[in-house]
Amino acid sequence: MRVMGVDPGLTRCGLGAVEGRPGAPLSLLSVGVVRTPADDDIGSRLVVIEAEIERWLDEIRPDAVAVERVFAQHNVRTVMGTAQASAVAIVCAARRGLPVALHTPSEVKAAITGNGNADKKQVGTMVTRLLRLDAMPKPADAADALALAICHVWRGGVQHRLADALARARSGGAGTAGSGRTGTPGDVAAGRPDRGGSTR
Repeated sequence: MRVMGVDPGLTRCGLGAVEGRPGAPLSLLSVGVVRTPADDDIGSRLVVIEAEIERWLDEIRPDAVAVERVFAQHNVRTVMGTAQASAVAIVCAARRGLPVALHTPSEVKAAITGNGNADKKQVGTMVTRLLRLDAMPKPADAADALALAICHVWRGGVQHRLADALARARSGGAGTAGSGRTGTPGDVAAGRPDRGGSTR
């Protein structure tokens, strides 16, 4: 399973992509951050983020996109910008028919470190270890995006099997391997064209 993670933000939007399956070593595909100037207008900043996410989707060709679920914070301006960047990522993925999963920060921390209250350094350290990297991805937004992708690889495999089982049960066991899957966007893998062996 190939997953692209998005840690949304206006000033820094973390992007990371991994490939693997539950119970097996994961591979890093790419990691980076989209930066936009704080003094630019909101429309221009969102256009920059959209263009970069689209470029990543073209290059990575993921099976799913994992985005951090936005929660209300004390700083309303900050959370609004985060929500707007998140919406851009969701729209970009949905436009291509890709399933989108929203994971809370605590879900990701628990999946990566075993502790839902882990700090950013602990998450970055585990991401570095799990992907067998020489150095921790920086800034933290990049490591967080990879953590989102890893979390979805591990959780998504189980969710997809459950969705398949539910679909077969509802159809009286008549489902086939090629039949459509049912469930919420975060639970279902959309059919994807053959990547022709591409690793990027």
